[in-house]
Amino acid sequence: MSPTEDALLLMRLVERHLGSLRGCLDQGTFADEDWGFLAQQTLEKLLKAFLVFRSKEPPRSHSLQRLLQELAECDQVVLLAPELLELDDFAVLARYDSEPTPLPAERRKILELLEELQVQLLAQLL
Repeated sequence: MSPTEDALLLMRLVERHLGSLRGCLDQGTFADEDWGFLAQQTLEKLLKAFLVFRSKEPPRSHSLQRLLQELAECDQVVLLAPELLELDDFAVLARYDSEPTPLPAERRKILELLEELQVQLLAQLL
């Protein structure tokens, strides 16, 4: 498969995650830590799709900072809102901490930012 085709496969997973995030916006039924983890996974896959599109093998890492660094090394600048960067803690730390971990912004705001990034990447792929 071409890098574009591989990136589009990752984008299918992104769309599935976004659908799940849309379906569980109610804080009363879905914990912030779980919602934040799914949001982090969505962002991670988006960044990895950018890497794959640039013909670069994504690292086996959940670190958003590391993925951004890898993207910068292949001349792909992705500007993320601070709210998205703060999702890094939800990859591992928030899932295993017994204390509540608040989301860095309202769920709808985070979802909106993820959807904007999805549109940005799809514009490059198609």
